Amino acid sequence: MERKKVEDLTVDRCTTLSELVDGYGAGGGFTAKKIKIARDILENMFQDDITNFLSFPACIISTGTRGIIKEAVKKGLFDVIITTCGTLDHDLARVWEDYYHGSFHADDTALHQEGVNRLGNIFIPNSSYGEVLENNLQPLLEDIVENNGAKLSTRELIWEVGKRVEDEDSILYWAAKNKIPIFVPGITDGAFGTQLWMYWQRNKEFHVDLMKDQEELADIVFPAEKSGALMIGGGISKHHTIWWNQFRGGLDHAVYITTAVEYDGSLSGARISEAISWGKVREMADRITVEGDATVLLPLIMGEFL
Repeated sequence: MERKKVEDLTVDRCTTLSELVDGYGAGGGFTAKKIKIARDILENMFQDDITNFLSFPACIISTGTRGIIKEAVKKGLFDVIITTCGTLDHDLARVWEDYYHGSFHADDTALHQEGVNRLGNIFIPNSSYGEVLENNLQPLLEDIVENNGAKLSTRELIWEVGKRVEDEDSILYWAAKNKIPIFVPGITDGAFGTQLWMYWQRNKEFHVDLMKDQEELADIVFPAEKSGALMIGGGISKHHTIWWNQFRGGLDHAVYITTAVEYDGSLSGARISEAISWGKVREMADRITVEGDATVLLPLIMGEFL
């Protein structure tokens, strides 16, 4: 095996993002090297005729990283998005109200008494979350059901909401505009899901058809000649992505960003290599697990594609 020497990393105020990440490859440093590998895998995914998946949890959508995801959807870099209910909550709440910088070390009892929810170091007033979602989603749901019928899949619901959101900073807006399906297998686990339940109290004909989502995913996965995925964080969104791709023999390209540990056996901590044993990632797949905070890593890995 040919050995390549470790080069010193050179950075100055004129260094571009692409040059920095290339330097990570030559420098050979720990997580930095993984960032370069992840960037190269994505470059292959975006150039080839590959069905590309993007999965992520809701928490990053409360931060400025929402803008990275939004740009990826706007540019149509991914064919399928699988995420959690909270993504809908945060994306829509930030259409209508603002979130604020906070602190990990804030007094949570005092925040609760003030009506402020803490998500890490992000402060979310009740008026910017549950209240604004209820005020805006109930009339939207009325209109959607009136015009589309009472039985919709999560993908259909999300597109219909996105069509009614006039905000180009919104992920849902661009998903609907570019016809990129968003699937939320845990649709009731968040404020958006609660609003669906509240609407159902008034209209018992209303029904979320999860089997229609499954059928749409089958129609995407089975014909795919190749598939790739950028998976940010773990949980249901990551698992739904690799679960469906096992039905076509596994992902051909896989990038996983995680902060979770492996030793507790959790899906979130499981490295990409573990998925090979399940047939969810192909044995010869281009793959990398990058450990670290996605709010730091994602702009580095995705930046030059946006």
